[in-house]
Amino acid sequence: MPELPEVEVVRAGVARHVTGATLGGVEILGRRVARRHLLGNADLTARLLGREVQAVRRRGKYLWLDLSPAPAPEALVVHLGMSGQLLVADADRSRARHQHATFDLVGGAAGAGRQLRFVDQRTFGGLALVDVVPDPFAPTGSPATSGTGVAARDGAGRPLVPATIAHIAPDPFEPAFDPDRVQALLRRRQSAVKRSLLDQGLVSGIGNIYADEALWRARLHGERLGSGLPRARVLELLDHARDVMGEALEAGGTSFDALYVDVDGESGYFARSLNAYGLAGHPCTRCGTPIVRERFMNRSSYFCPACQRRR
Repeated sequence: MPELPEVEVVRAGVARHVTGATLGGVEILGRRVARRHLLGNADLTARLLGREVQAVRRRGKYLWLDLSPAPAPEALVVHLGMSGQLLVADADRSRARHQHATFDLVGGAAGAGRQLRFVDQRTFGGLALVDVVPDPFAPTGSPATSGTGVAARDGAGRPLVPATIAHIAPDPFEPAFDPDRVQALLRRRQSAVKRSLLDQGLVSGIGNIYADEALWRARLHGERLGSGLPRARVLELLDHARDVMGEALEAGGTSFDALYVDVDGESGYFARSLNAYGLAGHPCTRCGTPIVRERFMNRSSYFCPACQRRR
């Protein structure tokens, strides 16, 4: 599943094309893409038609489009799932395989004859039109979540976020992110530090790939208990998580196959820079010890047994 850098690459690309554009035509095909919209595809199509995209924003792995009021502000949340893609293409270009939704763009930076397309091979992703609520993590007048455009705000000046993700904590790139708060909560837990990094209610955006990479950089084993770590070590780990995701963002994200691509259909290349994830049996680039793979929460953990000792 895409993590923060991959979703941010998609968000930034979509924002360049659709911010300020009006959805002049909407086509939604199949049952699964709008399965979270209980009134069905026809109702969702009618509600989206003619709306202006005021901003394209993200929190952690979650992406949404702020839409003009009709009659009140709403957000179109895009769940990428395992294989969801948002592509911008010419309207006369042939339909892509597994294309489940098409939005004709009028105005904005995209120019005439352009479309935003939602493509999803495995159909684990989808679209949902959601009410927006004040961001519980952002104080009055604070900057909004990562995004482009003018974010909607309530009467007190707090930025609005989709109600379905209001419980998701800020990610390390947001102004609302408070590393001291995160480290204090993490160190109260009698649970593995990697499990805490993956908890989107504590800090969002960090998935399995970047958790393993941050732990490798911090020389910490993922099974170490958060309660046994000093404050400085946890803050260092959070810094590493931000750094590795920032480097991945500059590289266009991490692509292992053709399912993750940016808005122009291009893959990221940060996989070439990984030091732990997916490298079982390869020598650690720091000490030469072979990287080990272990099962963890129905997935895999990769670490260096010499650099990241289990206590």
